[in-house]
Amino acid sequence: MYPDLLRVGNFTIHTYGVCIALGALLGISLISREAKKQGYDQQQILDLSFYLLIAAIIGSRVFYIILNLKYYLQHPLEIIKIWEGGLVFYGGFLVAFATCFFYLKRHNLPFLKTCDLLVPGLALGEVLGRLGCFFAGCCYGTPTDLPWSITFTHPQTLAKQGVPLHPTQLYSSLQALIIFFILICTRRYKIAAGQLTWMYILLYALGRLIIEHFRGDERGLRILGFTLTQTIALLMIPLALFTLLYLGRKRPAS
Repeated sequence: MYPDLLRVGNFTIHTYGVCIALGALLGISLISREAKKQGYDQQQILDLSFYLLIAAIIGSRVFYIILNLKYYLQHPLEIIKIWEGGLVFYGGFLVAFATCFFYLKRHNLPFLKTCDLLVPGLALGEVLGRLGCFFAGCCYGTPTDLPWSITFTHPQTLAKQGVPLHPTQLYSSLQALIIFFILICTRRYKIAAGQLTWMYILLYALGRLIIEHFRGDERGLRILGFTLTQTIALLMIPLALFTLLYLGRKRPAS
């Protein structure tokens, strides 16, 4: 739609980057307020949020580069242009998850309980992050004649131009918003630490499994006809269901 929010000469503020930044600030603000309510050291949580943000950006970019390795071997300078899009959520999630584990272990903080604190902010941040994808035109959908299709016409968009497409970026943003409200509404009823985290993983995987079917951009490696993202989602769904059932049998969380 509008890849550049502001352009003055050679200076450009990319809408994608602004949305990512605003999403991160909004998510971290929510996490910080909830951390205070739960008796956490807010500075520790803010430090953790900063490290997770950096880890997520690096992991998601590296994952994207691996999936499009042939292109980046031919265009190595393009590797650093994250403001033009090109982040893979699961790559960022996995690296951030590992970073979170080591940080919490080092500071002797409860792992699952803290993850439950973080995931609503993650979902809220993704709402704006996916809007950034929409403005940049990355993660675009397949052609469709549905009435809510989007036709990209901006000369610098990353999407296929002049063709009505599924607005998969908006599907993902809406998915994240729904997940956010589900987590916020159910967190007071959880009976075990980790339930919100695994609920997030389950809901996200279910949504990506469906939305991925409507993606029109190059999806790279496929396994038995499924994209790598769908394959990961298929592995996460039964694992999350089993874990939620197991946690549901535990005594109420303190």
